[in-house]
This record gives sequence, C-alpha cells and structure tokens, in this order.
Amino acid sequence: MVFFRKLYEKTCLHRNDDPKLLPRGAPRARDNRSRNWTREWWDKHSCNYELVTSQPVIEELEDGDYPNKKDVLLLLRKIPILPVENEIIDIVKTYIGNKIMPKDPTGDALHLALASYRKCDFLLTWNCNHLANANKFAHIRSINAVLGLFTPGLVTPLELLGE
Repeated sequence: MVFFRKLYEKTCLHRNDDPKLLPRGAPRARDNRSRNWTREWWDKHSCNYELVTSQPVIEELEDGDYPNKKDVLLLLRKIPILPVENEIIDIVKTYIGNKIMPKDPTGDALHLALASYRKCDFLLTWNCNHLANANKFAHIRSINAVLGLFTPGLVTPLELLGE
C-alpha cells in the first residue's frame, strides 16, 4: 500500500518507533504536483517510517505500463513483504460484502485489509475514490470495529509532508 496510485500507491505506515509503509500500484499520470509531493515524501520523509509491502502490490506494479517502472520496482526491492494470511482474505470478503470497497479482491479491499490487520498507522494513497475519502472513512471504521480491527489513517502523501 504505497502512497501514490501506481508509483507507490497505497502505503501503510507506522509512526516513528514502528512505522510501516505498504506500497501499491503503478504510477497514474495524475498531475505533476501529486507526483512531486509523492517524490518529496519518499525522498525526505520515508526514512521516518518502517516501509512494508505485499506480493499483490509488487504484481500490480509489475503489470503496469508507466515510464519509471524499473525505478519504482527497484525502490520496492528493499522493502519487506507482508504475507497474505487466510484471515486477511476473510476481511477482504467482508469489505466487499459490506460494499466499502470495489469487488476486486486483489485491489483496494486487500490493501486496506492488510493495513488494518497489521495495525499500520497509515495507508498512504492518492486513491481518493475508495481509500483517502472522508466520506467513506466512517463506514470503514465501523466495519473494522465490528471485526475488532485497527483502522489506519487513510491519507495522501501531501498530508504527511509536514511531519
């Protein structure tokens, strides 16, 4: 779950003592400002976090078609990979069944489930439709509460630049 949709798109982070970042996605050509903010966060602030990723994130990045694909994949080589346990698959099914995430079990629902199950402080993303969306956060938080799960902060890189 990295921080920008498609160039490290969904990122799951734990703060300071145990920060985690889970990269996801391949770069979407949003606009230069988003790309620059993400790059600034990665270059100047990611060192304050423990970054993590998952095999589905890596596969999504490998399948993408974007200009700096090799560079993005190289950045992820040093990041530990979290396993996807059966419990996480059950969480994904619950998210999809409760319509808080799209029906793709390898997409946003999986990344949110990993971040929630692993108690990541943040899921850093430019996906403002399904994840970094204040209108969805209460629903996500209520489902996670029923499941007894932690709810990560769902933020964009811009929100973490001041840290």
